[in-house]
Amino acid sequence: MSENKKLELIRNIGIMAHIDAGKTTTTERVLYYTGKVHRIGAVDNGTATMDWMEQEKERGITITAAAISCNWKKHQINIIDTPGHVDFTVEVERSLRVLDGAVAVFCGVGGVEPQSETVWRQADNYKIPRVSFINKLDRIGADFSNAVDMIKSRLDARPLLTQIPVGIENKFSGVIDLIKMKYLYFDSDSLGAVYEEQEIPDEYLVQAEETRNQMLETLSEFDDTILEKYLETQEIENAEIISAIRKATLSVDVTPVLCGSALKNKGVQPLLDAIVNYLPSPLDVPPVKGINPKTEKEEVRETSESEYFSALAFKIAVDPYLDRLTFIRVYSGTAKVGQSIYNTTIQKHERISRILKMSSNKREDLKEIRSGDIVAIAGFRNSNTGHTLSDFKHPIVLESMEFPVPVVSIAIEPKTKADQDKLSSSLQKLADEDPTFQVRANEETGQTIISGMGELHLDILVDRLTKEFRVKANVGKPQVAYKESITTSSRGKGHFLKQIAGKNQFAEVILEVEPNQTGKGFEFVNLLTPDKIPSLFIHPIKQGVKEGMLGGVLLGYQR
Repeated sequence: MSENKKLELIRNIGIMAHIDAGKTTTTERVLYYTGKVHRIGAVDNGTATMDWMEQEKERGITITAAAISCNWKKHQINIIDTPGHVDFTVEVERSLRVLDGAVAVFCGVGGVEPQSETVWRQADNYKIPRVSFINKLDRIGADFSNAVDMIKSRLDARPLLTQIPVGIENKFSGVIDLIKMKYLYFDSDSLGAVYEEQEIPDEYLVQAEETRNQMLETLSEFDDTILEKYLETQEIENAEIISAIRKATLSVDVTPVLCGSALKNKGVQPLLDAIVNYLPSPLDVPPVKGINPKTEKEEVRETSESEYFSALAFKIAVDPYLDRLTFIRVYSGTAKVGQSIYNTTIQKHERISRILKMSSNKREDLKEIRSGDIVAIAGFRNSNTGHTLSDFKHPIVLESMEFPVPVVSIAIEPKTKADQDKLSSSLQKLADEDPTFQVRANEETGQTIISGMGELHLDILVDRLTKEFRVKANVGKPQVAYKESITTSSRGKGHFLKQIAGKNQFAEVILEVEPNQTGKGFEFVNLLTPDKIPSLFIHPIKQGVKEGMLGGVLLGYQR
């Protein structure tokens, strides 16, 4: 098979949603129907394939993004199941940075919920094509039309209905495919693995025809063939409709909407078809761009094995057997086990000890990685989230990632002296894993302060410390990490007079501070000319000012 043909059959996608919308349940059905697993796991009893961490099983929520691969109709689908809780939004952010497409799962009862909006905006930032799956239509209070309206109003998106439900709540029995104009009935005895295409029930025929016409009207805006045939009332082939939907989806102009109930095993196989038919392959996304650190000029890396190697490290995971795993997305070129590649972000070489294809917490060894792959690498010591990996002779630095600032802090201390060193090293490992988790020492109190995105975030990290790293520690109460700021301009003068090596050293510094515009942060401006003060003194002065911002005058919060 040619290289392009191989890449055409790859889909790198993420499953994203608000907490409890049914992401992991949907993923479990995807794995079951594709033959990846032979038993459907359940979130509630802790047997879900993707929720493998002890803390995930206990709480019934997804905490960390987990990767897995499966096959559907000759296509390889690489899936990253992301968390839905706001405290772990960094997992969604860094996953979307390296993915080509996404499936947005919405609860049929709640519709678009707060975290649904957050992850949708994150996908908008990276211009990621999406398909939407309205789940839980079997639940009391489910409203398909309301969920679609919320996608329009709250997300400012353009939903394209490719299915409508038959029945609702406890009468939900299947879906109508508006492309084939068939009723899809899912067999309960086979756990939905077998489904039949039947004629549309008479009471839904008018609604189906009207919704199909609306779909074709929308598609005619993006495809001339559809427009011509629609205006002339000619028959439009299913393949032409699928092609038009794919075209409009890849340009992020529309979002195909499907529906079902993952828990009741209805509607998941058509979702798999939509992933294959509408979401992009690595060849469909624009080639990655970066800066050559030698020439400082922008360069492009095409999605090809013949290109120079380039990849982005998007996640670090602590492994009990391999110590440290670095998850990377390969954009161009190839690399093999034992090969040395160059980390252009920190200008250090890294050797590939093992290449692992991950299936949640299980792994399979690979000998080589190619353009379009998402894998984990064992052996990297210095690479962190957001670092670029490339060919040493042809380096490139890809756009990194920005992460939110922690908002809640707690003090932590070891219970015994034996735990002191273990606590320090364990906290560093957790900080390497999670860019939104920060560790610092309070110089005034001597306490170790850990900061995160919320109480649940810190609670789980402390739980991991005690269970996974076996560190005994005392933990304080959570405190909101406030920031202090100045409200008016002020001017101060300082003198330095000291005798060093028999010579008098004198300096006078005049410092003026004033409020900056919101969001601009710290700015340092030197108003003196180089003949008044040597340039080599400017940097230490700037650093001194920044150090002074670490503790505010009111309550000691960072400024």
